[in-house]
Amino acid sequence: MAFFRGFRNSLGLQVKELNAWKQARQGYCCRAFRMDRQVVESRGIIKPYLMGSMLVRMFSGEVSASEQMNLIKQLRERTSAPIKDVKSSLVSCNWDIEAAQKDLRKRGVVLASKKSSRTAAEGLLAIAQTQKKVAVIELNCETDFVARNEIFQCLASSLARLALSFESPSQQIQAPLPFGPDYFENMEISLDHPKLSGETTVQNAITEVAAMVGENVKLRRGFALSTSSHGVVSTYLHTCPKPGLGRIAGILTLEAKDGNASLDALQRVGSSLAMHIVAAKPLFLSKENVSSEALESERDILKTQAESSGKSQMAIEKMVEGRLRKYFEEVVLLEQKFIMNDSVNIKSLLKDLSKEVEAEVEIGSFLRMEVGEGIQRLEAEAPDTVAQAA
Repeated sequence: MAFFRGFRNSLGLQVKELNAWKQARQGYCCRAFRMDRQVVESRGIIKPYLMGSMLVRMFSGEVSASEQMNLIKQLRERTSAPIKDVKSSLVSCNWDIEAAQKDLRKRGVVLASKKSSRTAAEGLLAIAQTQKKVAVIELNCETDFVARNEIFQCLASSLARLALSFESPSQQIQAPLPFGPDYFENMEISLDHPKLSGETTVQNAITEVAAMVGENVKLRRGFALSTSSHGVVSTYLHTCPKPGLGRIAGILTLEAKDGNASLDALQRVGSSLAMHIVAAKPLFLSKENVSSEALESERDILKTQAESSGKSQMAIEKMVEGRLRKYFEEVVLLEQKFIMNDSVNIKSLLKDLSKEVEAEVEIGSFLRMEVGEGIQRLEAEAPDTVAQAA
């Protein structure tokens, strides 16, 4: 009888302790009973108890479901990492949010390196400019969803501002000057965003953002362009989520021969011409800039088409010359019809502007860029192609 009374008292004590443990923050516990004592282990808790002879092991969830959701939300807000990675890090770190944040950063760098070989054809163009100089960069990712991410956009804008600080050997960059990603790799960059690490290198910044968004992020290319003291730089961005960002960019410089010319008039017309460049997709500034290879290739195509008509050789030659004029109107900026008034071409528009400012005005150079253009061909063989003045 004494034995059963002792056993019943022991069992009652266990029930009371179990109820107390249910209210504790950590819910995992391990009990080992021996003849003379019981050791109860819980994370951060080790207490000895005198108990009877038996062996019991009990498990329960570490934190409640509501607490788990709250921790996932907090860590997601801190890092912007994919939710499945956030949860995985918290689980592996026993729901310690500080440890999970460190683990997430380490894990993200590894995952970002694994994803670096995946095709990144989406993204944004970012422009930074002054009145006399402009820089544009293309930052790629895998999906349009990430391109709308504020952290990705912050990185793109920061890279454009960094490119604007580039100093060329000459004060004026006559044609678009290309930047490769290697040029930026070890340069210092300041990231003005609470979820980013502030001062770091360009390569580390790209890796950090790639880890956060869970995609391959790649700086593909950049260009800088400037004008003289008597000119202006004009830009236009199409599909623009916020100022300075977009998917298609048109950029040009307008220069006046007389320093007394009104720059306001140049800027007004220049903005319209930048929009025209985006819409009309010119490849060359003037007829003289059309490469001999491009001209001969087009001539051969037109001649083959004309010969199928069965007309005389003289008629075929006239047909070819007539179609070449049409070709120039399609690909040469100065010969194109102005998109806002197709009764005049760009050459005539510049003549009218020259009369307005009482000085000869000309286009120094131009550039048209589009996110992802030529990426498949780039992976297979050759460098990017950019429409620009010769």
